[in-house]
Amino acid sequence: MNDIAITLVVLALSVVFFIWNRLPVGIVALGVCLALFTTGVLNLQQTFAGFSDPTIVLIASLFVVSEGLDASGVTTWAGQQMIRRAGKSRGRLLVFVMSTVAFLTALISVNGAVAALLPMVVVISVRLGRSPSQLLMPLAFGAHAGSLLTLTGSPVNVLISEAAEGASGGRPLGFFEFALVGLPLLVGSIIIVVLCGERLLPQRSARLLPRDLSGHSRALLAQYLDDDDLWRLRIRSTSPLAGQDAVGLNLSDYPGVSVVAVKTRSGRPVRTAQLRVDDYLVVRGGPAQLEAFARSQQLERIAGANGLITQNYGVAEVMVSPRSAFVGETVFPGMVTDSGELVILAVQRAGEDLSSSEITLATGDTLLLQGSWAALADNADDPNVLLVDEPDTIRRQTVPLGRSARWSLIITAAMIILLTTGLFPPAVVTLVAAMAMVLCRVVTVEQAHRSISWTTLILVGGMIPLSIAISSTGAAALIAHRVVGLIGGYGPHLIVLGIFVLTAVLGQLISNTATALVLIPITISVASELSLSPMPLLMAVCIAASASFLTPVATPANMMVMQPAGYRFGDYWKMGLPLLLLYGVVAVLLVPVIWPF
Repeated sequence: MNDIAITLVVLALSVVFFIWNRLPVGIVALGVCLALFTTGVLNLQQTFAGFSDPTIVLIASLFVVSEGLDASGVTTWAGQQMIRRAGKSRGRLLVFVMSTVAFLTALISVNGAVAALLPMVVVISVRLGRSPSQLLMPLAFGAHAGSLLTLTGSPVNVLISEAAEGASGGRPLGFFEFALVGLPLLVGSIIIVVLCGERLLPQRSARLLPRDLSGHSRALLAQYLDDDDLWRLRIRSTSPLAGQDAVGLNLSDYPGVSVVAVKTRSGRPVRTAQLRVDDYLVVRGGPAQLEAFARSQQLERIAGANGLITQNYGVAEVMVSPRSAFVGETVFPGMVTDSGELVILAVQRAGEDLSSSEITLATGDTLLLQGSWAALADNADDPNVLLVDEPDTIRRQTVPLGRSARWSLIITAAMIILLTTGLFPPAVVTLVAAMAMVLCRVVTVEQAHRSISWTTLILVGGMIPLSIAISSTGAAALIAHRVVGLIGGYGPHLIVLGIFVLTAVLGQLISNTATALVLIPITISVASELSLSPMPLLMAVCIAASASFLTPVATPANMMVMQPAGYRFGDYWKMGLPLLLLYGVVAVLLVPVIWPF
């Protein structure tokens, strides 16, 4: 059995296993490269060449940059702007949803943009009395169009750009060059969805809706503080409170006002009662009394969401778990935890506030903790308590343009400029941007590690050897010869159509990244045999790989919206088919105009 036959068998089996979907895609990809090694098609260096490819570094770095934009609140801000500007008009709402997700996808990724905006779009639909099923599929499909706006919109774009550079001494695609087809596709997709979406999209009841935490601060105030306000007040140098004992403060002139906690200038809770200039008081009470207290004591109010949630500080709601080591411990509101970084704001038992000075904890008691976002992330996830909502989830939904947003935007802008100029290799630029996100504390090292989709990296690294084998064994030339023999005499436009259809069909069943890696060497061989420029054919692969509309398994983004919207498997092709036809028209007619044969 020669190498070509072995390669084609491995290719066929990989497609079968991807479609079967019973094995993790990473296992299938690794099995592919190991099969090529054990059968002697590739040597050891070729087998693992995919994992040393600069594409892997570039894709991994982009995941970290994406996390930086999301963690700093940029995606939250974009979603809130969409909510404010969309209004109640269905058409305007669809335009804003699809435009916003496309813009975010161009900066981060399809899956990241859909995941960031999914809760907000569901909330919008509920508030306006619309079914989420009318908005969530356009959200996912808008992200697919947005992936064709920039080089970083999709891993497929990166693969196509590198293939274009390596094909017969060609050049890589520019950072915004994809937008030459991406913008028409986005505009066309929006027009089709606005005009036909109401008839082609189902009206279904929402299921498994994500939690809307936009009003979380108000809900916690009502739950734990009986709708009192919680203010953060800074002690000025002229304040009569400087030097006094916080425990012995006379607050009789301000009924209902109480000091919950004292924090240092850095925001760390303090156990000492001695008040100092620039310390912060966390005080509870009615707005009028708090205003009178702050004015008479010459205290400066620090802006924030009712004192609970700010850019720097947040809250965590935890429940004492069964057999917890905390059962029997004595606590009180205002107490600083053992870590010295969190303060207990309130304690409840069976929904009733325990306002006594000392409380003996029992199983099922709930505590409201406050501290810096970093401290909450480090300490709230304790095995002795059950966390109600992740602090990171709360922050991402409630704090737009957080403290590190400026740095994340500067880093992203610098990355885009450098990628556009082409002064340095893309992998180097994105790696520096990812490192800058960590060094500027936009993301922690742990967040950077968690943000990377290792499945994607393994899939790309494992399938690159198959792409190498298809090219080096002559399998690509063989397939290309058969394709040219069938349709080569009918002109290059029909060749583009054939490649588009083949890519689109495979892309509905397996990963579009894997599809691109399989078809890139075949496409280059077809172009070589017909003495055509590979650019229009490669762009046809790129466009078709993004046209993953007909099935929910085509992309993770399609799967994300399936359950919240109550979609069924057959719902996707009804809305997806007109969009697929649009993508085909652009690939066959517009692409050769921009990148001639």
